[in-house]
Amino acid sequence: MAVEILKDKCIGCGQCFKSCPYDAFEFEPYDGNKLGKVAKINAKCSSCNQCLTACKFGAIQEVKQEAKVDLSAYKHIWVFAEQRQGKIQNVALELLGEGKKLAKDISDDTQICAVLIGNNIDHLAQECFEYGAEKVYMVQDPLLENFTTDGYTKVMKQLIDESKPEIGLYGATHIGRDFAPRIAARCNTGLTADCTHLDVKVSKYIEFAKANTTLDTSTLDPNDTDTGIKQTRPAFGGNLMATIICPKTRPQMSTVRPGVMQKQERQVGATGEIVNVKPEISKEDIRIEIKDIVKSMKEMVSLTDAKIICSGGRGLGDASGFELIKQFADKVGGVVGSSRAAVDAGWIDHSHQVGQTGTTVKPEIYFACGISGAIQHLAGMQTSNCIVAINKDPDAPIFEVADYGIVGDLYKVIPEIIAEWDNAEALYDATTK
Repeated sequence: MAVEILKDKCIGCGQCFKSCPYDAFEFEPYDGNKLGKVAKINAKCSSCNQCLTACKFGAIQEVKQEAKVDLSAYKHIWVFAEQRQGKIQNVALELLGEGKKLAKDISDDTQICAVLIGNNIDHLAQECFEYGAEKVYMVQDPLLENFTTDGYTKVMKQLIDESKPEIGLYGATHIGRDFAPRIAARCNTGLTADCTHLDVKVSKYIEFAKANTTLDTSTLDPNDTDTGIKQTRPAFGGNLMATIICPKTRPQMSTVRPGVMQKQERQVGATGEIVNVKPEISKEDIRIEIKDIVKSMKEMVSLTDAKIICSGGRGLGDASGFELIKQFADKVGGVVGSSRAAVDAGWIDHSHQVGQTGTTVKPEIYFACGISGAIQHLAGMQTSNCIVAINKDPDAPIFEVADYGIVGDLYKVIPEIIAEWDNAEALYDATTK
């Protein structure tokens, strides 16, 4: 969207100047009113539209801009290989695997590419190749040592303008949720956030052509050869799934929660092409200066990497119930998770929350203790390999997705499981000596 000045309505009063945070207004000569001047919008305008209601005379109006994009100029799938202090985040490796599947469905010449931004990160390219990348764009500079929105956005926009990817995938991490919307706004394209499924949309003309069908294709447009992705995400609190497409602009962009997609099996020794990119960036481009990075001293939980998760919910009764959950998790070699209800009650930190508004997880075993199974929680854990539910309510929705269900008081059931675990360990030790 853009704005324009209607000269026949502008009286040159200058009231609109006060509404603009970017000093994008100036005067130009005009003999159509008493003051002999009208307002003019200069190149500083960011199309924020804050001025639309500033003029009492209706001299400022919104203009819809339909910029046509040559979709055929955009090729290949890019994954933002998010790294922190020289370590690639798991969600980036998951997206490389998903991107590989999408590339096969789009065309034989579609490549899956990783974009690495940082400094002294050459060693990460090999890991990207081993998890599916065919090409790695390497962008390095001392100014990119740590993530800053300004710096990363500028170099990514530069890279997109030069190489024109068809699809861009980002992890829905704290960084990805900050970074991806900035890129989408700069590129004037769409972004679908928190996707849970990605699929390829191919034009009907291409489908008929590939199938060599004998059906009548006279009603189909032979110029409709554009492919795209169908991006599915929960909507209306998880009560329905919305599938979104981006048919008119490129790149098509999605953020995907960690733990939703599957990493491909690591191919040790795999190689590919490295493209070293010299970023056009200066210190003046970055408005934030990082003085120091202080890691939290409190215990943090890594739910996305855990193979076993023991989660507690409202059924615990109070915060002390998590002492039993912690004991349970320690015994089985897992980590502690929670439902949103427990977090909202102040019983445990948000970093432990599993669900649509927390962390999406996919462990080998998920123990749901005292969790009824609200749809928002199910959306974050129902793809776990094995779900064990413990609840006093036999009609709790959690039992509908559970592989094993135990109806009973968790304060009686969990100690019995721990005791049986101790017995099994003792028996194993006895038989192996």
